[in-house]
Amino acid sequence: MKNKRKRKWKIVGFSVLGIFIIGMAVFGYEYYQLQPKNHFKKVPVVSSGTSNSANPALAMTDIKEPVFNLLLLGSDQRKGDKIGHSDSMILIHADLKQKKFEAVSIPRDTRVHLDGYGYTKLTSVQYIMQSEKGAQAGVEAAVSAVSDLVGVPINYYVETNYWGFQALVDAVGGIDMNVPYDVTLTHPWYSENKNKEITAGSHFFDGKMVAEVVHERYSLADGEYSRQRMQEEALKGLAKKALSPSSIGSLPSLVKSVPDFVIATNMSTSDMLSLGLSAKNFNPDTQLEYHQIEGEGKRMYDDILKANNYQLVIDPEKIEELTSKYF
Repeated sequence: MKNKRKRKWKIVGFSVLGIFIIGMAVFGYEYYQLQPKNHFKKVPVVSSGTSNSANPALAMTDIKEPVFNLLLLGSDQRKGDKIGHSDSMILIHADLKQKKFEAVSIPRDTRVHLDGYGYTKLTSVQYIMQSEKGAQAGVEAAVSAVSDLVGVPINYYVETNYWGFQALVDAVGGIDMNVPYDVTLTHPWYSENKNKEITAGSHFFDGKMVAEVVHERYSLADGEYSRQRMQEEALKGLAKKALSPSSIGSLPSLVKSVPDFVIATNMSTSDMLSLGLSAKNFNPDTQLEYHQIEGEGKRMYDDILKANNYQLVIDPEKIEELTSKYF
């Protein structure tokens, strides 16, 4: 009887050990597959950088190195609304091999041509196409408009709104953010923050206050360009917090909750995890370079609104100079 019991526990022990080894092998394989050099061998092409973009559902391209372009879109869509404008746009050139990121803010008021409609502001493209053809057509049109403007392909996009951004910041427990200017909240999302003043310097913000700060532009000396700088600082603070050594273990659960923050994206869960692994211990001072595109503000005729409004005219040569150097 004693020998039988010993054999029984040996069998159980070996079974548990076998399950453990198999589990570790599976985990090791998945971790290996998530490494950027292994994961990003093919990437989608949402827009090719010309008006003749490929079908976003079908276009894929092989890449030798994990290098691609990602567009971050911030919509002004409010709770209960089904459509919104592209209020903030940041194009990121991600070189995961070098762990370097180039980011350029795309001004919302940039004058663009929308096929079949005429000239209008970039911010209006998504709204028009959403209202006529639905949410997916709207975001794809916005991505294509940015891609055509800067003349580079866009592989991935992630769209959120201010409520989603607020929830994302709260999900990581708030962030430390450098506010480069004194800010007065003239058009807050929350009425209790009307005319609240925030001094320049480092602040700890919850999601609610970050959403307020990155929305403000009217009280800033350089308007939209100053707001772009604040959005840059908010993204730095968020990335540093989410990708810090103390938070990296929570990255999988954070990625799983992405539907709570994101309106639309063509990135899979594994895409996001691989991107996060490539940027752990993120240091914006050494890994991120930020750029802005200057233009000339004019009152011009908007073919969609059938009226004159403020539009930003950008010199194509300046865009080409920037993209050829950094993208």
